[in-house]
Formats: sequence, C-alpha cells, structure tokens
Amino acid sequence: MSDLAKTPGPSTDKIEKSATVPAQAEPSAAPIPAVDPRLLIREEGFKGYWSEFTRKVRGGELGSLPVFVGLIVIAIVFQLQNNNFLSASSVANIAVYSSGLGIMAVGIVFVLLLGEIDLSVGSVAGVGAATWAVLNVNHGWPEWLAIVTAILAGTALGALHGFFFAKIGVPAFVVTLAGFLGWSGLQDWLMGGEGSINTPSGSVVEDLTNYFFADKGVGYGLAAVAVLAYAASLLRDSKRRKAANLPARPITEIVLRTGVVAVLCFVVAYVLNEPAGARGLPLALVLFLAVLVIADFVARRTTFGRQVFAVGGSPEAARRAGISVDRIRITVFALSGTLGAFGGLFIASLSGGATKSVGGGNTLMLVIAAAVIGGTSLFGGRGKVWSALLGMIVIQSIQQGLNMIGMANAVQYMITGAVLLAAVVIDSVSRRTQKTAGRA
Repeated sequence: MSDLAKTPGPSTDKIEKSATVPAQAEPSAAPIPAVDPRLLIREEGFKGYWSEFTRKVRGGELGSLPVFVGLIVIAIVFQLQNNNFLSASSVANIAVYSSGLGIMAVGIVFVLLLGEIDLSVGSVAGVGAATWAVLNVNHGWPEWLAIVTAILAGTALGALHGFFFAKIGVPAFVVTLAGFLGWSGLQDWLMGGEGSINTPSGSVVEDLTNYFFADKGVGYGLAAVAVLAYAASLLRDSKRRKAANLPARPITEIVLRTGVVAVLCFVVAYVLNEPAGARGLPLALVLFLAVLVIADFVARRTTFGRQVFAVGGSPEAARRAGISVDRIRITVFALSGTLGAFGGLFIASLSGGATKSVGGGNTLMLVIAAAVIGGTSLFGGRGKVWSALLGMIVIQSIQQGLNMIGMANAVQYMITGAVLLAAVVIDSVSRRTQKTAGRA
C-alpha cells in the first residue's frame, strides 16, 4: 500500500475530529413561533383594522360593503322624497313582502354556491300553493297536513331536478328550465277550472303574512335573544380558537360587534312597535329570520355546508377528496324546491289565496336577483346565506320607495334590473381583482 493511502489527508482529519469532538456551539434558543398577521392587526387597534380593511378592498374582497352602502343611499334618497319611507308601516311592509321571496332566495343561495342556477323556483312555489289549496280547501284535509304535503311536493320536484342534473348529466339550466315550464302546467292542472282558491279566514296560511305580535315584549324580547345568541356565538368561537392556539378576537372586538348588532336589532324593534300606526312584529319576519339562522348554521357549521362550498369551488377536487358530488347536488336542489314551495305559501297568503299566477310574473327574477345583489357569486363557491336577506331588503326597499312616489311598474323593473347588473359587475370585477392580487 502506498504512503499516500496510509496517511490520512487533511480532509480525513477534519472528518474524524468532527466525529469525535463535539463542536462548540452556543446553547440553542427556543424556537420562535410564527405570528399570525391577524394577531398583529388586532394589536394595532383601530389603525390595524383600517389597514386590513383597505387591503381587502384593494384586493377585491368587498363582502357585503356594496349592499350596506346601497341601503344607506336608498334610505336617504327615498326619505327625502317621502317622509313616510322609514315609518313603521313602511318598514313593516318591506319586512312582510321580503319574507316569502327571501325564503325562496335562501334556496337559490345554496344552488348558486354550487355554481348552478334554478329557473324553476317560481313554478315550484306555484305548485306548492296549489297543492295546499286543493287539499285543504277543496278536499277538506287538515291544514297542517296540507301544508306539509305541499312543502314535501316541492322537495320531490327539487330532488327530481337534482337527479337529472347529477346522475343523467343534463345541465341544470336545461333541467330547471324544463321544470319552469312543466310545473307551471302542473299548477294549472291542479287548480283545474278554479281561477283562484281563497285563503280560509283565520287559517295558518292567512296568518303567515297578516299576523303581527301586538305585544311589544315579543319584539324587544326577540331582539334581546338575537343579541345574546350572537354574543354567545362570538365568545364560544373565541374560546375554541384559543384552546386550539389559533388567533381569536379580543374581548373589546366582541363587545363592539355585539354593540353594533344590538343597535340594529333594537332600532328595528322600536320602529315596528313604538311609532303611531305601528302594528308590532310581523310573524312573516320571524319565520324568515328562523329560516336564515338555520340555513346559516347548516352552511357554516356542518359538514354538508362545507361540502357545498367545496363542490362549488371545484367539483373534481371535491370528488377526489371523497365527497359524494352527486349527493350534494341532489340535496341542494331538493332544498331549493323545499324552500320554494314554502315561499309559495307566503305568496298565496299575500294575494289572499292560491291562484294560477302564484310564482309567475317577476317572482323568479326577484328571487335570483336578491341572492346575487346580496353578495352571492354567480360563479360558485362564494357567498353567505344572509345574502338573501340583504338582497331582498334592497329590492323591496326600491319597490316600496318607488311605489310611495308613484313611479310606474315599468320604471321599477328597469331600476331593479340595473341594480342586478351592477351587482354582477361588482362580483366580476371583484373576482378579477382577487386573481390579480393572488387571492382567488
């Protein structure tokens, strides 16, 4: 063996030395945890929140901001034109007329979250009203049984749409357009020779839009319950996030948010109860809010709700994640049919009975417009259930204000159409801005 092979080189000495003698290093410091940017924002107080708000606006994350700005502008314009626009009777009318169509819009929100459309909701509403009227009035069925049957009929029709869409592969636009035509014919067939079937006096359906809680304690009590429930929800969410070592809202922010909600709730309760001519809290509004709360819980707090957003965002990715895309689609369309039939009962209550025109006219346009104007994206995967409330309040406020100043129906349609177009434009621009900012 050569001397070169016997004698280790310098590199070998270094390797042996490093293997036998530990390197002298400073004591290791404790790892520095990553800091969530939201924590820094909250620590900066109002300045931090304002910076975050402006960043979101620049990035196209507008949320419900355009709707709230629009409502403020609508209130100011029409109040200047007519001092009674914000009166108790006017606010009550907006609440009552928003309820039935708003309930139908909740179902449309879920469909839009899938990135699809349901053109049959108006016809399904007509079938629901006709089913109730024929069974209860003409055939003497108990009213509650007739109501349940009418709502389940809407569920069946919606599930049928979902089946053809999910299992057969027919586009939702075509399926529901066929439903729009077919169920209108079914509505006429159910009504037979009857042009209309009047709502029985004192019936449940009549009370849907004609009953008001005269006791002021009901309105203020419901406002208090809503505020306490909202505060409890924020506190519970904060506690859970702290337990999981996630950023949570500080108590000052929770108090501020609760205070804003409390002001809104109690102002509405005051307007509905106190001024001259106030009739109290309408039952229709209570039922509408109940549907909203339940639907919001389903959308945000359940596995089904998360799967709806996932399917709307990317059906193929959802399928690869193990989600039954077909089941979600069928269920969503069944839900839309259920709420459509339920809303049809409200329309029948407002019109004094079931007619062949229930669900016709501009019903479909208003329901879809409410969901879109409220902030639900037409492109799927983005939106909130409360969009139905915000959008419907915008539409009904415009119609109420135009009626009070004597504007023709043709002008009302044009203005509502312009508002709908503006909402879609804002949504499209928002999505494009988010893509540019890398947030899509």
